[in-house]
Amino acid sequence: SEAKPPKEETPKGISPVKAKKTPSPADAERRKLRPGSGGEKPPEEPPFTYQLKAVPLKFVKEMKDIVLKEAESVGSSAIFEVLISPSTAITSWMKDGSNIRESPKHKFIADGKDRKLHIIDVQLSDAGEYTCVLRLGNKEKTSTAKLVVEGIP
Repeated sequence: SEAKPPKEETPKGISPVKAKKTPSPADAERRKLRPGSGGEKPPEEPPFTYQLKAVPLKFVKEMKDIVLKEAESVGSSAIFEVLISPSTAITSWMKDGSNIRESPKHKFIADGKDRKLHIIDVQLSDAGEYTCVLRLGNKEKTSTAKLVVEGIP
């Protein structure tokens, strides 16, 4: 007969400890949903410890320099844009090394992974080096670009 009584399996040196390692059906389900975490990881390791490392902090799209001619640009606006990953990272903006606070002059737009710095009513004094600082946990990345306002000769 095919069905073996469970009694026969115990003497084969299968101790209760071994049995605990066998993933429960719920574990097996979870593993199916998480490709790449295959059986190499011991089931005792909680899934989130290696989940976090899987998302590198990065700029998917870096900032680009903006060059405006003073004649055309005064009163218009400039928008620096970055694409970040993951979207849970925190971005802050700097100009020439000092933090920019949101004001009627500077608007911060965060839409998922898309982050923008909107400089309203550009003046000559807005020219400089702008930096987007990306933070996640204890990691930090920066992307820098220039706003150039060319004076009229």
